[in-house]
Amino acid sequence: MIDPENRTPPITPGRRRTLLLLITVSLATILLAVSAWWFFIGKWRTTTDDAYVGGDIVAVTPLTGGTVIAIHGDTTQAVAEGQLLVQLDDNDSRLQLDSAEAALASAVREVRGLYAANHGNLPLLAQRRADLARAQAELARSNATLAQAESEFKRREALARQNFISPENVQIAQTARDAAKAQYDAAASAVKAASATISQTQDQASISSALVDNTSLENHPNVRAAAARVREAMLALARTRVRAPVSGQIAKRTVQLGERVVPGAALMAIVPLDKVWLDANFKETELRDVRIGQPATLTSDFYGGATTFHGKVLGLTPGTGSAFALLPAQNATGNWVKIVQRLPVRIALDDKELQAHPLRIGLSMDVSIDTHDRSGPMLTTLPDARAIAATAVYAQDIKSADAHVAQIIADNLERK
Repeated sequence: MIDPENRTPPITPGRRRTLLLLITVSLATILLAVSAWWFFIGKWRTTTDDAYVGGDIVAVTPLTGGTVIAIHGDTTQAVAEGQLLVQLDDNDSRLQLDSAEAALASAVREVRGLYAANHGNLPLLAQRRADLARAQAELARSNATLAQAESEFKRREALARQNFISPENVQIAQTARDAAKAQYDAAASAVKAASATISQTQDQASISSALVDNTSLENHPNVRAAAARVREAMLALARTRVRAPVSGQIAKRTVQLGERVVPGAALMAIVPLDKVWLDANFKETELRDVRIGQPATLTSDFYGGATTFHGKVLGLTPGTGSAFALLPAQNATGNWVKIVQRLPVRIALDDKELQAHPLRIGLSMDVSIDTHDRSGPMLTTLPDARAIAATAVYAQDIKSADAHVAQIIADNLERK
């Protein structure tokens, strides 16, 4: 038997109408809120949780072979661009450098001799021409003396035939004529010898001039060839010190002490965590309104939803993930099933936010792209000639080599 005091009072028609009105208003309010959210926010956003942090993985490789004698970096350590990471044995490289330095010094001194010989040929040629002039003057004097002696001999010979003078006087004139003739022949030979000497000196001057014409000592071919060998030896020595090409965190160190490495072998990797990006894989049905330059908000499981990252769309890849897979799907078969494809979208992250909350390569993130502004292009159309990455580490080696070559040349120049 039901206790009358515990019996539920019946719902009157007025209360029923009030309850239905409350339910209707609540549903309407929820529907209005959802519609407002969709109209003002939802329809302008494209989201995905299939997004992962990407970045450069810079391989540290030697440019020369050698035996590892020291390791200066390990996994998880931070390194700066240009920092020494691995030291190879450099004894052979130092010997080659010593030999190249000696060859360059010898080449500079030899070329100095060529320039000195070339400069000395001018006064030598002038001296040879002066000698020729003296020989020609002596020949002219000897010719006059010979003519006078010949005339005197003929005069005395005519007088002897008339018995005006003795035969001894004729003999004296003949002897004087023969001496003048010998002196003339000697002078003529001296002129020929001086002319031959001038020709020889001119040939030597031409050869010396050809060896140094239109060049300076520093740019002489012999010096440049020796300098190139010094630069090559210095580069080989510098490359025994394997340096970090970029700043970042060391990952995957595989090199060991005493190991014999070859050029191009991967010793370790460096990840520049200040230059990471995000690759968000959106469904092809979600990308109709995505444009380059649109803003995006991101959250990471690593930091939780309380930390929000901001970025912007850099571009869409020219193909779906399956198109670039190692084993692309073969859809021309009888058991084909349509699968919605995903297209990677690259998103740049804010540098200041990355400094405050560093990310790691491979971390997953949730992405929401604001598609209000649809004025941007869907694909990049203009090429960008700027380097996306660069390092000046290796340029320092050749600069040091150039300075060393210049110092060797200066040390072997003529002291004033």
